[in-house]
Amino acid sequence: MLLKTTRKARRLTQGELAARMGLSPNRFSELESGLGALTVQRLFELTQALGLEIFIANADSPAADNTAAQW
Repeated sequence: MLLKTTRKARRLTQGELAARMGLSPNRFSELESGLGALTVQRLFELTQALGLEIFIANADSPAADNTAAQW
């Protein structure tokens, strides 16, 4: 759900984001709906295509608790 919300907030269609990632629209739809496996490589491609960054924190930090609650 977070992926779809972020994509729509950036006013991108599934087809546009799929093209940025080098995926077919059908494959992207599977990823967005949770039917396809998201590899680490695809995660990096996705964050780059959406203009996001990946944040890694210690699991005991307050920032990690806040991020986990969003998922």
